[in-house]
Amino acid sequence: MALTKEKIINNIYDQVGLSKNQSRIVIERLLEIIKECLESGEDLLISGFGKFIVKEKSARRGRNPQTTEDLQLRARKVVVFKTSGVLRNKLNKTSKG
Repeated sequence: MALTKEKIINNIYDQVGLSKNQSRIVIERLLEIIKECLESGEDLLISGFGKFIVKEKSARRGRNPQTTEDLQLRARKVVVFKTSGVLRNKLNKTSKG
């Protein structure tokens, strides 16, 4: 099951003690800050979690799989996420030492 924005808001409401409306405002603003950062082309580093990196993809040739027609895919930006070592260790349940 996916973690939704609404579930995050409810977790903030339950665990932090902010009102439901305050929790929603905090999460909405946080997401706006993240979007603004990525839209401006900056990388976003969240310590202990990971790094969101904006990468440029060049234009390239492609093919429509249904018609096998050749086409040109435009240049675009994509967001790549790289986990921190801390999160990677938690995901793999490993510990140092």
